[in-house]
Formats: sequence, C-alpha cells, structure tokens
Amino acid sequence: MNEGDKGPWAAFRHPDFRYYFLSRILSSTASQINDVGVGWLIYQLTDSAFALGLIGLCMFAPNILFALVAGHVADRFDRRLVLLICYSLMLAASLTLYVAVLRGQATETLVFVLVGVLGTARAFSNPAGQAILPNLVPKPMFARAVATTSSAWQIATIAGPAIGGLLYGFGADKVFLATSIFYVGCAMSLWAIRPGLRVRSNDEVTWRYLTAGVRFIWKNQIILGSISLDLFAVLLGGATALLPIYARDILEIGPMGLGLLRTAPAIGAFTTAIILAHLPDMRRSGVKMFVAVGLFGLATIGFGLSTNFYLSMAFLVVLGASDMVSVFVRSTLMQIETPDDMRGRVSAVNTLFIGASNELGEFESGVMAGFFGAVTSVMIGGIGSLVVTGAWAWWFPELRKRDRLAGEPKKPA
Repeated sequence: MNEGDKGPWAAFRHPDFRYYFLSRILSSTASQINDVGVGWLIYQLTDSAFALGLIGLCMFAPNILFALVAGHVADRFDRRLVLLICYSLMLAASLTLYVAVLRGQATETLVFVLVGVLGTARAFSNPAGQAILPNLVPKPMFARAVATTSSAWQIATIAGPAIGGLLYGFGADKVFLATSIFYVGCAMSLWAIRPGLRVRSNDEVTWRYLTAGVRFIWKNQIILGSISLDLFAVLLGGATALLPIYARDILEIGPMGLGLLRTAPAIGAFTTAIILAHLPDMRRSGVKMFVAVGLFGLATIGFGLSTNFYLSMAFLVVLGASDMVSVFVRSTLMQIETPDDMRGRVSAVNTLFIGASNELGEFESGVMAGFFGAVTSVMIGGIGSLVVTGAWAWWFPELRKRDRLAGEPKKPA
C-alpha cells in the first residue's frame, strides 16, 4: 500500500467509496429527521410512553421476519441495486407520511404501518450496505474506511435531529417532505456507483445456506461476544425512545429541544469517529470495547437522573462517544473476520442484533416507562448495561484479550 493510502481519508481516493459515503450521509440524515418527526407526532397523537415503544417494535419486527432472506439477497444479487430498491421504498413511505400529515389524515395506525414499511426496507438495506463496503476499498484500508463511514452516520445524527426539530416548528408535513428529498439524493448517489458489486456463490439455496451466517457467528467467539455485548447493553441502556418525554415533561424544551437531545450523542460519536480514523491500528481493542460499554452504562444513569438541560446534553455526548468505540471495534472485527461470499448473511444477523438493541430496546424502554416512569426506566437500563459489561468480560475472554483489530501480524518465515 502506498504512503498516500495510509491517511485517514485515503478511502476517498476511490470514486465508488465517495458516492457510497454521500449516500450514507443522505439516507442517515433522512432517517434521523424521520425519527424525530414520527416520535413527536405519535406522542402528540397518543400521549403514551407505550406508543413510543411500539414505534421501535414496528421498526424491529421486519428484521426478525426477513433476516435470513435479506442476507441471502445481499450475497446473491447486485448490492447496489438492492440498496436502490430499498431507498425507493423508504421514499414512498416518507411521501405517504407527508401527504397524510399535510391533509390532516395522519392516524396512529397509519404511522405504525408506515414505520413497518420503513423497517422492512432497512432490514434489506442494512446487510447490503454493510456487505458492499469491503468491495469499495482495498482491504488494508478497510478499518479506516469503517471509521470514516461511521463518521458519515454521526454527521447525519448531528444534523438530522436538529433539522427535524427545527422543521417541526413550521409544521409536521415539512419534516416528512425534507425526508423525501434526502432519500432522492441518496438514490442518485447510489446510482453513480459502478454496477455489479456482488459475489456469486455456487451454493444451493438451502436452509443450511441461509443459516450459514448464524452458525459462523456462533462458532466465532470474538464476533459473537462483540455483537451480543452491544445487543444487551444497548437493549437495556437505550433511552432514545423516551427523549420526547424528557423534552416535553422533564426538561420542558419542546420539539427543537428534542432535536438537540437526539443530536448530542452524535456529537460525541462523530468526534470519536474522527479521532479513530486518524489513529494507527488500535491496540488492546477488546479491553477498550468493554471500558467503552461500561462508560455507556454510567452515562445512561447520569442522563436518567439529570433535570438540567446542559448536564443532560453532556451525558448524552459521553454516551455517544463511548458507543462509537464499541461500534467501531464490532464493525471492524465482523467484516475483517468474515469471508466476502458470506458477508451478506453475517451482516443480516448483525443487523438483527443491532435492530434488537436499538428498536427492540426502544420498545423495552417504552414498556418499562409505562410501568415505572421514564426516570426509573432509564436508571434500570443503565445499571443493566453495567451488569452485562461485567458478565461478558468474564464469558468472552478471547474478546477481552483481543489486541489488534486486524489480528496479529504474521511473522516472517
């Protein structure tokens, strides 16, 4: 690899990666704007913490239904084409929401149905999006490309919620119109990527073929430990679904304040992603992952107890920074250790785990808040994340002892 290929932004020398990076920013921004709009709209329609949790359940359910099929699709078909179809479906759902809100016909049922449509599209787009990245850059710069791509997500999660909260002040319909525009831009960026990015497998499509990703993860203790740690820590500690309650009832800061709260974790995560992209190969990566997840739990507890807007923002920044370290380690380990012809199926299982931690975690938070209140729910979740961190450090010693992300360098013969 040339010296010029070792810089943090070397991946941008590859045109396909540039288009992919832009599509990630646009699609992620659209998702963040949509999440702010849907969350506030549902809370206005229902005044229910349980209804906020149901949004997460509707988004997660398609991951369970289509996880194995989505992985097969990502491994058998043009991953670029799969992404184009998925984002076209998201555009259709967003436009439907825009028209319904504009005409005053938005109902709780319609919102949940359209969230399910978005969840279905994401169930197929996430494995294809993860599996396509190693095809866009040379393997030696892949870890940096992961960090750089993660920064695209964090840029979106900084800008998206703030845009969504601001636009909601001018009317809910403006939120979903903006989402639609961003999805159009995303599709145009994907269209510019060269076609044919797929790996043709000669394996017969059988149950064993479809479940190969599950078996691969189960046998690889490092991958299993990293994604299950994230699953249970975020499942228990996630407080995102309850942010509308904190914004309206606890901190009393309105929809614009809600956008700022959703932006805060991304500020911490984006800053961390930039630092990771500039650092050399991470050492003691396993220990650092466990420390980061423990810090995530502590920040969750701090946020749950806070009644001051600025202090709450600070805790959310720390929460996002610590989560970014975990995401970086997990994503790099999974893609480096997985054969290319299995990346779609393995990524589909990883998407299921991520969906369980995020969307199912939102459902869990909504149910807990319905029974115990928002503050107690967040506190219990943060404590649960700390317990999970300690247990996983004991149960997965290979992950705890992992040094370099790319594995130990081979000694010359």
